Amino acid sequence: MKKFIVTAWMAVFSMVAFAQSSTKSPYSQYGLGVLADQSNGFNRGMNGLAYGLREHNQVNFKNPASYSAIDSLSFIFDAGVSLQLSNFEENGLRKNAKTANFEYATAAFRIAKHFGASFGIMPFSNIGYDFSNTERVNEFPSTTTASTTYTNTFHGEGGLHQVYIGAGWEPIRGISLGVNFSYLWGEYTRSAINSYSDAYVNTISKIYAGSVSSYKVDFGIQLSRMITKTDRLTLGAVYNMGHKLGADPECLLISSKSQYAQNDTTKFTVKDGLAIPDMFGGGISWEHNNQFAIGIDYQWQRWSKIDFPIYTITNDQPSYKLVSNQFSDNHKLTFGGEYCKNERARSFLGRLHYRAGVSYATPYLKINGEDGPREVSVSAGFGIPIINGYNNRSILNISGQWVNQKASGFINENSFRINICFTFNERWFAKFKVE
Repeated sequence: MKKFIVTAWMAVFSMVAFAQSSTKSPYSQYGLGVLADQSNGFNRGMNGLAYGLREHNQVNFKNPASYSAIDSLSFIFDAGVSLQLSNFEENGLRKNAKTANFEYATAAFRIAKHFGASFGIMPFSNIGYDFSNTERVNEFPSTTTASTTYTNTFHGEGGLHQVYIGAGWEPIRGISLGVNFSYLWGEYTRSAINSYSDAYVNTISKIYAGSVSSYKVDFGIQLSRMITKTDRLTLGAVYNMGHKLGADPECLLISSKSQYAQNDTTKFTVKDGLAIPDMFGGGISWEHNNQFAIGIDYQWQRWSKIDFPIYTITNDQPSYKLVSNQFSDNHKLTFGGEYCKNERARSFLGRLHYRAGVSYATPYLKINGEDGPREVSVSAGFGIPIINGYNNRSILNISGQWVNQKASGFINENSFRINICFTFNERWFAKFKVE
């Protein structure tokens, strides 16, 4: 099984090297794209609930303080893929899209008593869209005819990823601290092309590109206490440190005609023009008799403090510069829970985990000065035990999630995502007696 883990990690890094975007949302054309959920398989069944959860047999990346709860004899490997079906609707027109993507890979193990560690790969944001519209020219330049049309074509791809290593420590009984150190990297390309059917009219292309190579640091804390013999209450909090990413995004303005081979190109660059915001999160969970757990999370990302590079024309002078008021603070509320009759029961049904969750999030994007889409999502899933002759602790986590993004006057987006995640749990550190 150790060979399986090594092989899996080699496959993971290969997949990341050739990663494709896991979204086709038109909303990914703004900001850093569609922000990833950044949760593991068992969290996804509860719609991302995480901050107050302390699992001994699952990796909870969203609060590194939870690593101190990992079983002392375990090595846990968790990886997931997803299939997403999306529907986009605007002014009575509908379009469907589907994507399949590698989501994440994480691992965790106990280093010492009350001290656990984790490492892995997670997405941060995704960009992926391709659409166009064609209309007839209303006011004709002198060289055009009444049949001249123009087409606006929009395309984008890329995103940011992170590889991390983290640790969680419980220095005092019931109080755990944790931290994740991440390397954040990725590239994106966005293009907006305005072309005419008349070959004598210039085609104007705006190409935006950026490359990120930076860091990310997340801190976590959990306070856990038995309030009765069968009931445990856990409070959790996280803080993600915002900062500049050290990236210099570019904008290429290209003017061309089809009958000429030469293009007129102007290049704009914004020094240190990309950043991520501070994020605060808090949650509380209640666990009863190791069977039933419910919790609620709140997340606040301070995107309103972040400026973003925008191409503008003022007094016929083009410029590409940082502009404020492009984002709003993102607030997200999640409620979820899990039930398992007895994770060590002899019967298969008795060991099943049943999960569900619901979330509401305000938009972080502003589009043409208006608030972007708010998000409502619901999920449900199962943790299916894998039982064989040498291992009875591994779990197959399967969940379905429906997400609606909607804003007045903009595209209504509905997505259904299926997450398939495998948590491999092996006793690596057990000492066996020979008689």
